[in-house]
Amino acid sequence: MADVRRGLIIVNTGPGKGKTTAAMGTAFRAVGNGMKVLMLQFIKGSWHYGELDAAKVFGDKFIMKQMGRGFVKVGAEQPDPEDVRMVEEAWAEGERAIHSGEWDLIILDEINYAISYGMLDPAKVAESLRRKPDMVHVILTGRNAHPKIVEIADTVTEMRQVKHAYEKGVMAQRGIEY
Repeated sequence: MADVRRGLIIVNTGPGKGKTTAAMGTAFRAVGNGMKVLMLQFIKGSWHYGELDAAKVFGDKFIMKQMGRGFVKVGAEQPDPEDVRMVEEAWAEGERAIHSGEWDLIILDEINYAISYGMLDPAKVAESLRRKPDMVHVILTGRNAHPKIVEIADTVTEMRQVKHAYEKGVMAQRGIEY
């Protein structure tokens, strides 16, 4: 087999926990290998997560930005126009970063939610990813990855929940889940 080296498109999806955590593990590995990482969180924004403080330890080698307001309304309701505007801004920043040459790895955290909620056009995202520079890696997280995104990805992992402590009434634990 040939030793091909190029930037990968990786998708972490599925109904189980661990999509963002897996992306962050890859980010820490990348920083440890001298790479620069940008993580844009498309939905998160209203809460303070422990990983925000942890990322600061890496200085300008690992930058995390919360680009949303937090949980968005979905279902029968149309998404709030302000949430749509914020998702569009996050995508514009993500697309610029992917093509800037400044970053080795860009994590588009929860972008799959934004796409599945109808807040972002999957064809636009897929087309931009097809044109990314050769050595830039991109990780897309969130449930319900769109088939267009899955098709262009090099690696797709689906997290599946077997059981969860919440089902026994155990609330989210600081340092473990946030």
